[in-house]
Parts: sequence; C-alpha cells; structure tokens
Amino acid sequence: TMLLLHRAVVIGLRHAFRTKSTPSRLCCQAFSTNDSFQPQTPSLTFSGGNSSTGGWRVMGTLLGLGAAWAYHDHRCRATQETPRMYTKEEVRSHCSSEMGIWVTLGSEVFDVTEFVDLHPGGPSKLMLAAGGPLEPFWALYAVHNSSHVRELLAQYKIGELNPEDNVHPSLENSDPYADDPVRHPALKVNSQRPFNAEPPPELLTENYITPNPFFFTRNHLPVPNLDPDTYRLQVVGAPGGQSLSLSLDDLYKFPKHEITVTLQCAGNRRSEMTQVKAVKGLEWKTGAISTARWAGARLCDVLAQAGHQLCETEAHVCFEGLDSDPTGTAYGASIPLARALDPEAEVLLAYEMNGQPLPRDHGFPVRVVVPGVVGARHVKWLGKVSVESEESYSHWQRRDYKGFSPSVDWDKVDFDSSPSIQELPVQSAITQPQDGETVETGEVTIKGYAWSGGGRAVIRVDVSLDGGLTWQTAELDGEEQRPRKAWAWRLWQLQVHVPAEQKELNIICKAVDDSYNVQPDTVAPIWNLRGVLSNAWHRIHVHVAP
Repeated sequence: TMLLLHRAVVIGLRHAFRTKSTPSRLCCQAFSTNDSFQPQTPSLTFSGGNSSTGGWRVMGTLLGLGAAWAYHDHRCRATQETPRMYTKEEVRSHCSSEMGIWVTLGSEVFDVTEFVDLHPGGPSKLMLAAGGPLEPFWALYAVHNSSHVRELLAQYKIGELNPEDNVHPSLENSDPYADDPVRHPALKVNSQRPFNAEPPPELLTENYITPNPFFFTRNHLPVPNLDPDTYRLQVVGAPGGQSLSLSLDDLYKFPKHEITVTLQCAGNRRSEMTQVKAVKGLEWKTGAISTARWAGARLCDVLAQAGHQLCETEAHVCFEGLDSDPTGTAYGASIPLARALDPEAEVLLAYEMNGQPLPRDHGFPVRVVVPGVVGARHVKWLGKVSVESEESYSHWQRRDYKGFSPSVDWDKVDFDSSPSIQELPVQSAITQPQDGETVETGEVTIKGYAWSGGGRAVIRVDVSLDGGLTWQTAELDGEEQRPRKAWAWRLWQLQVHVPAEQKELNIICKAVDDSYNVQPDTVAPIWNLRGVLSNAWHRIHVHVAP
C-alpha cells in the first residue's frame, strides 16, 4: 500500500506541474459500486463537515497532495468535457509501448502507458491486460478493490467504450464451437477451435496450486455443455457383474478422495523441437503443465462395485468422453487395468478442482485424473468406462501420443510399432526471467518448475548461468512428496548475484528424480515427428543491464 501511495504522489505531482491553469473551484467525485467512475454532484467540501482545507489535509495524508491534485484536476475536466468514444478494436490495437498501453474497466478506457513501469506488481503483470479489460485480473488480486487504486487509475481515463461495441455478435447456430465457455484473457492461445491455451510463464509458477482460470487447456473437440441433473456415467460390468449408470449423486456416495496432481500435455515444450526440425502439433511453450487439488471417487472403488478385479491376462480400462466431432466420434483413451485397480495409484473420477465443481473446459461434470500419467489419458466429460482385453481403439490412443526415433518420418512411421505414452519422463523449465529479457546487476531470482512421471519425486534441480560450465543447486518448494506417489511438481528458485561487469547470462536448468533419471542435454537426439516428450535442458539467454 505504501508503495502505491508513494507512486501516486510522484505521478500526481508530475500531472500537477503540467497543468497550465488552476481550476477556479474544487470538485470531488464519488465512485459507483460497479467499479465504474460515474459523475456525481460537485462539492466544495469533504463529507463529515470538514473545510476544504481540512479535507485536502486528510486527502494528502492518504494519497499525497500530488495524487489528490491530479485526480481532482482530472475529474473537474471530465465533468466539463464529453468523453470520447472508442471501439474495442481500437483498444486492442494499443497493446505495446510503441502504440501505447490501453486498458478498460467497465465502460471506461484508460491510457496507462506512463504507469506501466511504476506498477507495483511489475510491468509484466500489467502488460497481461494490455489492450483489454482489467476485470479478469483484478478479480484475482483483491488489493485492486480499494478506493485509492481506483483514484490512481482515474488519472489515465481517456474516454468510454462505444456502447454499440458492447453488443457481442452472435455466432451461427451451426458453429460447433458457438457454445464454448469464456476463457481468461491472460491465456496464451495456441488454437481457438478447438481451444488450446497455456498460462504465461510469469503466472504459471506464482502459485503452487494453479488457479482454475490459469490452468492450461487442451481440447481436441468442441466443449460439451452438460446438464448435471441428467448426467449419467455408464460403467460396463464384468462378466457376471452388474453394469452401472451413475448420476452425480451416486458418485458422491462413494468415499471422497482428494489429491494434488500435476497434469502435463505430451506436447509441452514442443516449440523447442520445431527449432530443430518441423513437427506436427500445437506450438506449446513451457506452459502446457499445471497443478490442481482434485477430488472425487476412486476409480478402483467404482470398478469393484461393477464386479471388476485383476485378471491374469493383460487388460485395459477404456474411457470415452461426451465430446464428439460432427461424425459422432468421441474422444477416448485407456490405461492398464492394473493401475486402475491399484488403490495406491489413486486414479480418480474427479468432480472437483481446487474445491470447486470442474470448470467446463476441464471436464464438467466428471473427468478422469490419472496421477503420474500423460494428460491425454485424463479423459474429460467422461461418459463411459469399460474394461477391455486391448487398449482403446481411439485415434488418440492408437495413432497419436507416441514417441519415435529421430530418423522416423511421416513416410515410414508405423504407429503400431510404438507403445502409447503413459508415464512421462523427468521435466523442468525456467519461468523467470524470460528468454531475451534484460535484468539488473545485483541480486537476481531465477524460478521454475520440475516434475517427473510415475510418482517419481524430484530430488534436485541444477541451474547453470554460464551455458553448462558450472552448476548451482536450486531450492525446492511445494508439498512434501511421498515415496512412489509424488504426483505433483516441485517449484524451485535460485538467488544469484550478477556482478556489474556481467553482460549476459546463459541460464540452463535440469532436474533429477529419485530414480536418478535426468534430462537429456540437447533436443536433437530426442526429436520426433509429433514433437512429444520434449524434456531437454531448458535454456534461456538473458541480457544484463549495464
């Protein structure tokens, strides 16, 4: 708060000294409850019977005379001028230092270009909202919901959104994506239809548990809009057993189990493989991974009620989603029956995510959560569970999410020759600073995440500042990891001193798990035509300010 007040003084004085003439009288504006700045009746005094001199003394104590004067001047002029109207397209075009940084709050438009470098949370946080609304970000950071922050923002108002621009054009009824849910604007979109997006790195490791709006989204088909009251999960019974048709209330009757699990897409960091040679797939960077606290019924309990038990021959539990393409083909995947029936594997039929019902993008009302296994097997909008002698015949099980030699190309690939990905290899990445960023000399904090599949715990993260010549050990944060059940990532950080004569940093990270698996040092030997399993040392280049 003190930092905000200090910066308000600096900004306010700057605006005050720019003013060419002094208004003839004071006027103060009240704020409406909907976070929008609506003109109110001008007044010469503050409430409570204080004189204008005393009022300014109070205001000076809270915000500093400079901020109060600039705010007062802005509001006086605002009452005398007709606000200029802007379209959303005009606002969106102002999202860089060259074009200027504009944001909106409610129906109002603000030019915050001068404030970006003064933002207490750092310029990168404010830049996430550049060209768009502040509401989705303010909803996550309660510190903004105070009068002095709104007064500070008021200095930068330049106009209003055109009311006609607030009317959202309707999509054609034939569009299968017309009913997709609204997503957080901070997500970095890799494809709109189907929607696939990852959180920006600077937000990814800000919390051990990823907030639901920032959890990476991997969809293969349009998002179904399911009615929880009529939802039924079909569980095919074993021979001699009983098939089940479970409502949400039926699932609630099973013992509730909660676990923290990291989900990672097989294509996480695929963009680094494309730098070696082109691959087919979405250009995921380091954000196709997130962590949540999941709750639901254990799959082993539900399968047991349907009469299933371990068998001597190999068997698979097949999952079918309620999302489908225009031909009616649904997304599907499978895992070994041995894992599904093992209570220690903690496979869930999850209906809660971070203490809330699953968001639509993440499988509402029920999805599979398979700890330690690639995200492609965590089938969302689950409609059917069956036990089969072979793995799922789904395209995404048989003809996708498999690894191959770097020498295999699309002319000679044989998907039947390679097993489907289940457990993922050890992984880590740097999330702060960003590649190409400029840092100051002195103390610098390096942050990132590390994770390994199959419940293997991360025991060490090594960090190099000189391209791998020397190494330092990072500090690990996060929940304590249980032997063979380390389902969630470890966040890590390293404080380093950068001397004044340093010109650049070539930062690398690599993780080691409790089986002493370690990441490969380069991408080329693990390159494959689908760009999956990308887990080479993560490298960034950082400039050091002179």
